[in-house]
Amino acid sequence: MKIVSLIPARSGSKGIPDKNICILNKHPLITWSVKASILTTEINRTFISTDSKKYADIGEQEGAIVPFIRPHNISTDTSIDLDFFEHFVKYLDNNNISVDAIVHLRPTTPLRDVRVIT
Repeated sequence: MKIVSLIPARSGSKGIPDKNICILNKHPLITWSVKASILTTEINRTFISTDSKKYADIGEQEGAIVPFIRPHNISTDTSIDLDFFEHFVKYLDNNNISVDAIVHLRPTTPLRDVRVIT
């Protein structure tokens, strides 16, 4: 079974600016989700969907794949999860990447146990 993870990391948080890269125990929040995904043996590839080059660079440094910068129109505070998932699935289809499942990992849940991911 081919399983990938998708970590959504929008940069425009109004409540806590740049919350997805706030530092927790010396690491940006997004890093915790990337590491958890990579440590989950059932997940084959870890993707990030972001509207920020800075967030993309952090994710790639940790081993995630950031194949695009997400369009602004699906990166607003009123955008729903379905928007970035549809965008990601379209990317997979356009690049002939077939997957059996997509695991949704939010950067704002940094202290998850990898055993509960799959």
